[in-house]
Amino acid sequence: MKTVMMRNLEIGTGAPKVIVPIVAKNAAGIAAKGAELKNYTMDVVEWRVDFYDDVFEIPKVIETAKALRAALGETPILFTFRTKKEGGEKEIDMETYTALNKAVAESGYVDAVDVEIFSGDDVVLQNIANIHAAGKVVVGSNHDFFKTPDKADILYRLRKMQDLGADLPKIALMPTCRQDVATVLAATSEMAEKYADRPIITMSMGPMGVITRIAGEAFGSAMTFGAVGQVSAPGQIPVEKLQTEMAILHEAM
Repeated sequence: MKTVMMRNLEIGTGAPKVIVPIVAKNAAGIAAKGAELKNYTMDVVEWRVDFYDDVFEIPKVIETAKALRAALGETPILFTFRTKKEGGEKEIDMETYTALNKAVAESGYVDAVDVEIFSGDDVVLQNIANIHAAGKVVVGSNHDFFKTPDKADILYRLRKMQDLGADLPKIALMPTCRQDVATVLAATSEMAEKYADRPIITMSMGPMGVITRIAGEAFGSAMTFGAVGQVSAPGQIPVEKLQTEMAILHEAM
């Protein structure tokens, strides 16, 4: 399996890498949160730009990305507009979505861009081509905040992300019962062992799914999400606790 470089971070080797989101609504709050996060141990910062009040003004987005880069130094930044249909804060048309992702990737201030893989194949392929042309990593994602599909469907979604060219396939699903959590872990293991030629990211959300955020290394997930203050998805736990619990598992393995 090949690894993926995000700035100076190698993903797909060692313990899962920890992502912490920023969900502030204005430029000052985003830069301040970036400065705060420098005091915590993490690997990647995700800027959830769908929370940003000025997200549809691309020059302002670029300026804010510049300020966030200055605040974070060499910490990799993942740029994510999570659409309303996948649990995000705002609606967006695909032309604007594509232009936004392209402009930010080309700015050089971020290291990876999230692309929702079920936005239509033509849209997805154009986004991936634009982001790769800018030399940045693509996280191909899919989220369901209501349910967990069966294992075969999860595998289909992850394999589609890989086939379309995403560097890091990512899926996050909401469990309705304990078996749903087990299904996500089983699908993760099978994907990692049989089909993946690159690192994958999987998680079950909410309180029942917390185990998947901690134990990803045992099943084949290469990244996880922790929180410093406000969360971007249900089930994210404080990054200090996450790091401690993951270290216990990593040492045992």
